[in-house]
Amino acid sequence: MLVDFSSFTPWASLAGGILIGVAATVLLLFNGRIAGISGILGGLLALPRNDVAWRIAFVAGLIGAPVVMAAFGFPAISRIEAGWPEILVAGFLVGLGTRYASGCTSGHGVCGMSRGAVRSIVATLTFMAAGFLTVFVQRHILGA
Repeated sequence: MLVDFSSFTPWASLAGGILIGVAATVLLLFNGRIAGISGILGGLLALPRNDVAWRIAFVAGLIGAPVVMAAFGFPAISRIEAGWPEILVAGFLVGLGTRYASGCTSGHGVCGMSRGAVRSIVATLTFMAAGFLTVFVQRHILGA
């Protein structure tokens, strides 16, 4: 396995992980909610009563943080090596998976596993195994 040391960012990754953990903890302690993106966005689209403001603030933070970082000279640069058909199929499969798992990687992987929820541990192991299998098939069997 080769490590791309020019893209290796352990300190930034550690800081990001700490921020995600703190944000998830604050949301749980002060709002009693799990920081699962699919549940937050899905609840926003369902337009629940008296439950919209914090969801809008959460989603605005997800969108606004990269904008603020870019304003300070630290743009988020991403490179997606896929076309629109692959992106649409992947998005559909992720959405389908979050419905079957009753949550997404952030809800299960960050919040559920930290609480020791067996369901979340199984879901996260399944997400990871599916990701590993997909990369293996793409790179070693299909040769993409």
